[in-house]
Amino acid sequence: MNSIQSFPKELKILIAVFIIVLTIGVTIGLIYVGYNTDYSVKGTQTYYTGDPVSSDFDIPEMYPKSIEALLLTTHTHIIAFAIIFLVVGALMFFTNSLPSKWKFFLMIEPLISTLVTFGSFFAIRFVHSSFVYVIMVSGILMYVSFYFMSYIIFKESISPH
Repeated sequence: MNSIQSFPKELKILIAVFIIVLTIGVTIGLIYVGYNTDYSVKGTQTYYTGDPVSSDFDIPEMYPKSIEALLLTTHTHIIAFAIIFLVVGALMFFTNSLPSKWKFFLMIEPLISTLVTFGSFFAIRFVHSSFVYVIMVSGILMYVSFYFMSYIIFKESISPH
């Protein structure tokens, strides 16, 4: 089987540049998450469920997310992340740095975490605010998998052989 290391130089450069640009885009998305949630349990809960209101005269700083907003966010992210992880997973298939079981896990895990993470937005909003922990665990797995695969793909794409 061919590996990234055996690809033509021009294709390896394309892959390396693609991984750099994609990683920048994903990182900007994570910065946006932090801007809205402070990367905290409370901040994430408030982002989806809104600020608590103690009286009819209180005006919350943050309102609960509407079904429309949740549908739009979930729809766009699931489609975009599916494409991202299909491409990154396909590139990962052509790497040699890991045993095949770990490689397969990394190729599939972020797709599953995408569904769990973005599906949990509805659960935190309409079921219970403790679903924030599901979002955090699945999100961490998803992003760690992405960065780890990106590192391996990049490393092998810049390798001389």
